[in-house]
Amino acid sequence: MATATTFPRHLILAAAALSGMLLALAIHILGQHLGLDLGGLWHSDDPRVLVPATAALAWWLMATAGFASGYFAATLMHRAAAGGISRRMRHFLIGLGVVVLAAAGQAAAAPSAAPSLAGVLAGLTALCLGAVMAFCGAYFALRKA
Repeated sequence: MATATTFPRHLILAAAALSGMLLALAIHILGQHLGLDLGGLWHSDDPRVLVPATAALAWWLMATAGFASGYFAATLMHRAAAGGISRRMRHFLIGLGVVVLAAAGQAAAAPSAAPSLAGVLAGLTALCLGAVMAFCGAYFALRKA
């Protein structure tokens, strides 16, 4: 009986973390375009407001996208090595990723409303948050598999 081929665990974790970083950054860029300011957590116009709702929504969207991306990337890579994903599904997922990253690239090309330093710090924070959450999602997916 033939055994199922699997990718090495560290390769799956690295690929899932990378996909989570990219998706969290894309969500951050698209969110800025829609008015969800990640940097609003550090500077608020109203001192009575503890955390602006747009900043909290931006954090939760990026964390959820990173975790889900890591979980699904690890699950898909685990199944793909064993031949469990159809060719049509692979092409659909690749196309979906290209569309999301293209939309983020178009939104990033627009002038930014945030100051340069705050925008860079928010982008780096989005990358780190996406990587950590994607790693956690991939870890849980691999424990389950």
